[in-house]
Amino acid sequence: MPSTQNPPEKMMFQLNLRRRGISDQAVLRAMEEIPRDLFVAAADRANAWRDSALGIACGQTISQPFVVAYMTEQLQLQKHHRVLEIGTGSGYQAAILSRLCRQVLTIERYRTLADSARARLEQLRCDNVEVMLGDGFDIPAGAGDFDRIIVTAAMEQIPDALAQRLEPDGILIAPVGPHQGIQTLVRLARTGAGFERKELVDVRFVPALPGIAREL
Repeated sequence: MPSTQNPPEKMMFQLNLRRRGISDQAVLRAMEEIPRDLFVAAADRANAWRDSALGIACGQTISQPFVVAYMTEQLQLQKHHRVLEIGTGSGYQAAILSRLCRQVLTIERYRTLADSARARLEQLRCDNVEVMLGDGFDIPAGAGDFDRIIVTAAMEQIPDALAQRLEPDGILIAPVGPHQGIQTLVRLARTGAGFERKELVDVRFVPALPGIAREL
């Protein structure tokens, strides 16, 4: 299905990312290549290129483009990296990641979202992305460890079990704070001495909840 993008709006979309400080050229290219309008609800297509979060199915959201680009940039991705995403949502963030690394495993607790995201990613030939219906707080042992981990829903704290899934020199990005209110984007870097934690910017995400949703 062809993108219904409005070229002037897409141009402003890219310009806004640069104005707000996104400078990684690979991230900017990925943001340009992936058609955000294919990941939003049909009723929101006209607003797809605006720098704002939009509602999607199951009471979830697709993050504003700046936040997607900023979190991606903070991961410092390299082509050989294997990435874990917790909270697939529409699949937009996973599509961006797919252009920048070797492999993406993205986990979603809502079957409706997992199925629709998988279909979009297949349509865009994001063949290095695996969408898994599962619990982001209970990553299967067989999934292995990851060079990078990105959490796209608010955690009250980063579980140690999740941090331990990072490879040496790995990086984890997650919004941390109360489920109702403002969170802080936290960057954890795994070093030889342990973990280095850095607080970045204030954000607002839907809650990260344990388990697989019984409905939807």
